Amino acid sequence: MNIFEAVLLGAVEGFTEFLPISSTGHLTILEKLLGYEIDARDITAFTAIIQSGAVLATVIFLRHDIIRIVTAWIRGVLGRDLRANADYRFGWAVILGSIPIGIVGLLFQDTIETTLRSLWFVAGALIVYSGVMWFADHAATQVRHVEDVTWKDTLIIGVVQCLALVPGVSRSGATMTAGLLRDLDRVTVTKLSFFLSIPALMGATVLQTVTEYDNISADNGGVGWLPTIVATVTSFVVGWFAVSWLLKFIARHSYSIFISYRLVLGAVLMVLLATNVIEPK
Repeated sequence: MNIFEAVLLGAVEGFTEFLPISSTGHLTILEKLLGYEIDARDITAFTAIIQSGAVLATVIFLRHDIIRIVTAWIRGVLGRDLRANADYRFGWAVILGSIPIGIVGLLFQDTIETTLRSLWFVAGALIVYSGVMWFADHAATQVRHVEDVTWKDTLIIGVVQCLALVPGVSRSGATMTAGLLRDLDRVTVTKLSFFLSIPALMGATVLQTVTEYDNISADNGGVGWLPTIVATVTSFVVGWFAVSWLLKFIARHSYSIFISYRLVLGAVLMVLLATNVIEPK
């Protein structure tokens, strides 16, 4: 992989990671258009690892909230009298909500990295899950806010987040949709999606770095660690601006623009696949 391609892929990752349009789906499509084997082990590892750049941007962007929540959680664990704090409960909620995707991801890792990497799955997921997002966007009452989030909310959202293991569904789209159907407001579900992304995506990054280190190395025919690092740094920079923009956008708009975009992209991809312009793998 050359540096230009690394920057391009990193920018796409950073911009799409927290939008409900599927960053993995976009990377898979772009990687295919660039001529890579999208189910090759170095490519699937590269795709997972560069997400850490966008996640790190989120950690820094939300650092004050994270410090407050972690501090409240530690104090609550050590002192029973402090467990009524909303931040303590929110901390537990994020922990519980992060467990399902970790379990499912490990159990079905091979299927996720091979069978589900087909562009037919990407196109289908983009279109089908758009209907779910549309329903949630119109059915949600949004009467509940961040102080109302419970462990039950995030456990349900965490289970739904597992659908994001199918490229095209979108991790943020899955979590936001589930949150809306729990009657949480858009800003709250967006922030909650950010928090749930941290353990899920960083865990995937660590796992892929450890298990696929040699496969990524250019000496072994992989994409190379330099392009991987460049793409990760790029995703961090672009991700920082994307997070800031998304929070402002969601406060004033619905998900309609994202739903329309998903439908168009999915339909175009279906046509390209059906006419053999591009191969599914």
